[in-house]
Amino acid sequence: MALEKVVTYDYEIRGIYKTIQQRTRTAIEEDGVEISFSYHRNSFMIGTDVSGESAEVRALSSSLWTQAVSASYSLSQTSQSLGL
Repeated sequence: MALEKVVTYDYEIRGIYKTIQQRTRTAIEEDGVEISFSYHRNSFMIGTDVSGESAEVRALSSSLWTQAVSASYSLSQTSQSLGL
């Protein structure tokens, strides 16, 4: 009887500001047969420091969070803070 923990990730990109959602699936297998699993979700908004995250999250953030998306997000934040 051998227990094994299997962790997998999938990603979803949401909204106009390209929020990265990471879903972690942790499965417990006994002799190759899954006996349990659970999910955990993590979100990364533009401007979040992802330097300590996985290579996939860093690659997604650098390709999705372009200068145009960043400028649009900054303008949106400024407009909200001014009540416009």
